[in-house]
Amino acid sequence: MIKKETYTIPGAKGRNMLMDLTFDSTHRNAPLVIFAHGVRGFKDWGTHNLVANYFAEHGFRFLKFNFSHNGTTPEQPVDFVDLIAFADNTFSIELDDLNAVIDFACNGTSFPAAKKVFLIGHSMGGGISIIKTAEDKRIAKLITFASISSFYNLWPKEAEVQWRLQGIMYVNNSRTGQQMPVNVSLLQDVEQNPLRLNIVKQASLVAQPWVIFHGDKDTSVPLSQAKEIHSAQPNAKLVVIKGGDHVFGASHPYGDNVLPKPLLEFCEKSVEFLKG
Repeated sequence: MIKKETYTIPGAKGRNMLMDLTFDSTHRNAPLVIFAHGVRGFKDWGTHNLVANYFAEHGFRFLKFNFSHNGTTPEQPVDFVDLIAFADNTFSIELDDLNAVIDFACNGTSFPAAKKVFLIGHSMGGGISIIKTAEDKRIAKLITFASISSFYNLWPKEAEVQWRLQGIMYVNNSRTGQQMPVNVSLLQDVEQNPLRLNIVKQASLVAQPWVIFHGDKDTSVPLSQAKEIHSAQPNAKLVVIKGGDHVFGASHPYGDNVLPKPLLEFCEKSVEFLKG
């Protein structure tokens, strides 16, 4: 039987992170997959629960979580109600969060400890996952999909002057209509950590098996960014999903109980890779 358990652990700056583990109750020691969501994402977005069920049905435990400063709270995990936290987020904070999640998964206090983890990262979470994999040998295999190749690609270059002057920039969330604040500390984080937060440079240091998935219809993160990452680490495998957009056919909310075709292809090929 597929079950889900929910946990809360401390994240960066004392903000709690909500997470859930989806697993087959007859296989509680199954290999563990950790999923890192993208910008303006959250663990229960769209098809993420269907994906978790797919992996659980195919022999894995699937742990997904909300980054501590993604704008949600443990009490309201699917709404951006904490825009103060969202504004304060940085990529270094997300790396600290991901480290805390891996520590939690490996310490065995709440469920059987993972001796190693498989990491999946989407979009901005893909960039975070690449850096973390280069740094952390507990990660046995890496999967990225629709990953950015540079954090600078998340905003227009011409916005930086005004961003520095005002100390804050507002990003439109087209789904919710919110104008979401981003403090200049996000930009400063990249500038102050030019080696650690260089995704392409870190990609070249990834020694673990890795598959780079990208859709050929992605208008948010062009396929050229996947090719740039692959050029930096040619030992990784690049898989182009035909017809795949930035979320591989998913949406939020998602009213179906069947995965869209591009996302199903991603799941099938990911399971094959992780079992190989």
